[in-house]
Amino acid sequence: MMAKKKKNTKDNAIKQRSRHRLLTFMRVSRYGVDSFVRNSWLTVAATAVMTITLMIILTTFMAQKILNDTVSELKNKVDMSIYLKTDTTDEVGAKLVVELKKLSSVKSASFISSATARQQVIDTNKNDPDIIEAMTVATNKIPSALRVVVVDINDTTQLQKFVDSNSLLKPYINADYKPSFAGDKRSAIESIGRAVSFAQKLGIAAGALFVIISSLIIFNTIRMAIFNRKEEIQMMKLIGADKFFIRGPFVIESVIYGFVAALIAGGLGIWAIHAVSKTLDSYKISVMPTVDLVTIYALPMFGGMILVGAIIGIISSLLATHKYLRV
Repeated sequence: MMAKKKKNTKDNAIKQRSRHRLLTFMRVSRYGVDSFVRNSWLTVAATAVMTITLMIILTTFMAQKILNDTVSELKNKVDMSIYLKTDTTDEVGAKLVVELKKLSSVKSASFISSATARQQVIDTNKNDPDIIEAMTVATNKIPSALRVVVVDINDTTQLQKFVDSNSLLKPYINADYKPSFAGDKRSAIESIGRAVSFAQKLGIAAGALFVIISSLIIFNTIRMAIFNRKEEIQMMKLIGADKFFIRGPFVIESVIYGFVAALIAGGLGIWAIHAVSKTLDSYKISVMPTVDLVTIYALPMFGGMILVGAIIGIISSLLATHKYLRV
């Protein structure tokens, strides 16, 4: 009987503590919301800077995704040519294609005969009478070619070895034309790759800078709020308020900054990517995969941005309360 009574007493004590914690949390949350609403100009300043920070982070992510998709798409369109004698037959070309496809670095290969290559030049330049006239001259022969798309345009080791040592290829290789391992197109892709790398570094640096600026402004906002409520805080400390009850409202206020900023930044980001998608697509920039990604995963994206904003706000507020409240 005594054991049951002790158990009931213990259970009641646990329930009372739980109710007390819940009540304390509700009060802390209410004070945080009240402070967010009351300090209007400070709220606008802190929210605006955090919104810019989150916009920079989101824009950096989307820009990197667009650039990477564009580079990947261009890489798939880049073919490397091995030039053959003009009289190379389709049968020989087919055998060489089979040999090329055995290479692990080769994604695809095809044979273009001299006649086909000539017709392609004519079709491509049908509005240029000089080129059309030149193609009618019998001495202007266009070599046959093997067109190859590799997995990595920066790795042509296997392809070079194939050109140097393949016994089937040697009798048909065109000595007047060296193999073109992407040529100008490869240089363009490498330039874009360098641009992507620079953009990534610049975006990360800009994002980090705005995170620091945002944290400092929120830090100062919380510090000013603490200064304005200095007497109230001293009174709470004198009556024995614990650390959580004093710090809590400032933490909640900072989390609200992050939440509101994430909603604004996310909404602006989705609107912006849809607004510029048609223009970017008209310039052959691969933007649609990013648009689809942002649209499909909009909710997780908002959740991630809210989390980032909340973390920035919490760290800033905890640093401010630790330094200026001395609790």
